[in-house]
Amino acid sequence: MSSISSLMRRIGGSSHRHILSKVRQGAIMRKIRLPTIIVAAVLVLMQGAAAGAQTKVWVAFNGVDNASCGDTTSPCSTFQRAHDNAVAGGEVGVLTPGDYGPVAITKAISITNDGSGEAGILVPPGANGIGISAGRGDIIGLRGLVIEGAISGALGIQFMVGSALHAQNCVIRNLEGGGFAAAILFQPTGNSQLFVADSIIFNNGNSAGTGGIVILPIASGSANVALDRIQLENNVVGLRVESGFNLANGGHVVLRDSVVSGNASDGIAAHTGSGHGPAFLFVQRSSSVNNGGNGIVADGPGATVLLSDSTLGRNAAGVATLNGGQLISYGNNRNNNNIGPEGTPTGFYARN
Repeated sequence: MSSISSLMRRIGGSSHRHILSKVRQGAIMRKIRLPTIIVAAVLVLMQGAAAGAQTKVWVAFNGVDNASCGDTTSPCSTFQRAHDNAVAGGEVGVLTPGDYGPVAITKAISITNDGSGEAGILVPPGANGIGISAGRGDIIGLRGLVIEGAISGALGIQFMVGSALHAQNCVIRNLEGGGFAAAILFQPTGNSQLFVADSIIFNNGNSAGTGGIVILPIASGSANVALDRIQLENNVVGLRVESGFNLANGGHVVLRDSVVSGNASDGIAAHTGSGHGPAFLFVQRSSSVNNGGNGIVADGPGATVLLSDSTLGRNAAGVATLNGGQLISYGNNRNNNNIGPEGTPTGFYARN
């Protein structure tokens, strides 16, 4: 204010007094406006709370879907109603064992079951257990869920739009219905990530190319995937990375410390078409055994598999490369005792 006063004195007289008065009035008005803005923001937040949206919501087997879900004494009975009552970035908690029905996820959210017993989703015939079509930046978390296909369900989890999906301690089984059956179908239309850990996936798929986990980015989407300590058992295909419908970015998958066993067709497969994006797999400290097809196959000019410290045995064939696919070994793998040919890598990397 002193610098303004000095300036006004140089300008002179009555003009100085008039302008200085306006400056002081402006400062007073700013002091009045700031609390008004804060009050308005509080009112907006209160209106949102009144509409029923909660940061933490709950489900229980004896819940009711006309409840708010907002505390443990008034839980909802389905994941869908709880999801709808949660704010973006909120969490659904499970209080008791039960079947909580399929859910269409349209925003960032976590569905968490920590020790309450089996929190199940019974997939309707030919339909999805969990469908994810959220915002481009949204992150979804799933933990401690059992997704049951009961043979007629088609997809356990279908992911299309979102930033990332984290799934942990889940069981996904018996998805064999519909035109395309899989435990997890990850088909992002944008740049998305998938993380699955400590989960069991078995008895899924109904035709060639279907099965346990299918990575299939579409349009210009890309898939960056990390799979840790998972069991892929008795599916049609255990793990398939496919860029056949993708024109640019493809899929990049890391499989670590996992078991792929007893699948009717290939255990681990990377497929791509001419002119399409890459299908890249890095398999580390894992086993692909007792599969009806190849233990590991790289098929297509953009299909690449890196293999380190892993075991292949009792498959119809050990490793296979087709149509320009590449399988590169770090030289520390065990590939023997397969029913058919063991197969050989197309190249080797030196171990550091």
